[in-house]
Amino acid sequence: MSTKAAASNLGQILKEYLIQWQDTRNYWRDAKSAEFEHKYLEKLPGYVQITRNVMDEMDTLLSKLKRDCE
Repeated sequence: MSTKAAASNLGQILKEYLIQWQDTRNYWRDAKSAEFEHKYLEKLPGYVQITRNVMDEMDTLLSKLKRDCE
């Protein structure tokens, strides 16, 4: 799998995870769920975007490396 494909998959997995979290919130509504959401989930999209950007940079570097070795 290419890094571009992996980055795309990561974005899709995040979307699916957040949908599942919303379903979970229908049943888990207390201070701990709010704490969990604030402490971990609110930051997750930003972390995923940073990771995707780095993976795109890696793809560019790997492509250049491959061309340079040919």
